Amino acid sequence: MAYSIDLSGRVALVTGASSGLGKQFAKTLAGAGAAVVLASRRVERLQGLRAEIEAAGGDAHVVAMDVTDVDSIRAAVAHAETEVGPIDILINNSGVGSTQKLVDVTPEDFDFVFDTNTRGAFFVAQEVGKRMLARARGAAPGTYTGGRIVNVASMAGLRPLGQIGVYAMSKAAVVHMTRAMALEWGRYGINVNAICPGYIDTEINHHLWETEQGQKLIQMLPRKRVGQPQDLDALIVMLCAAESHFINGAVIAADDGFGV
Repeated sequence: MAYSIDLSGRVALVTGASSGLGKQFAKTLAGAGAAVVLASRRVERLQGLRAEIEAAGGDAHVVAMDVTDVDSIRAAVAHAETEVGPIDILINNSGVGSTQKLVDVTPEDFDFVFDTNTRGAFFVAQEVGKRMLARARGAAPGTYTGGRIVNVASMAGLRPLGQIGVYAMSKAAVVHMTRAMALEWGRYGINVNAICPGYIDTEINHHLWETEQGQKLIQMLPRKRVGQPQDLDALIVMLCAAESHFINGAVIAADDGFGV
């Protein structure tokens, strides 16, 4: 018997949608029927993705958002809900990385990573969460109460790795943030979960896998391969579905066994 998940009628906000995993998440949710709101600082790239989604029969909209600026977050979420409707799904995906030894980290380096990966992720989830809570309490209009928030952490948030210590710390905070939000908001039908991807081949790191360093890293992986963005499709759709109502506060490793 075939099984399918239909997200028709749902509005999904995807941050960091201009490239990499965010781009793939947006395409996947649109393919499952959701109206997707694409958020990023690079609006011109979002316009291209919007055209791609619409050409495939999907529904996509664009908002400018800088997750390091709380005013930008609030304005983007308000614009999205005015243009498309109440946000039912948040894919909290924006993130940056840093590769350096801990002794070399400057205050500027630390703030660069934490401002996006931790502080930014928190205030995006908070702004969307406030609106979900208001609807659940009957204080704001909306045909669908509750919601789904998926925070994109990393396997590095579960297992620190050399020379990306600050990045790992920022993602470990996202893991704990997910559990705290799930605890406070779960009673209102808002499910908050995190995914922890392993090494995924995206445009940001694609050049690495052909280098000697990249090949050595691949040989360290359990099945000696890196993932593709579409390898997370089934997981992201499942966590956004109404059928996932019993999954709350979960932190799911999607790393091909690297953390085992």
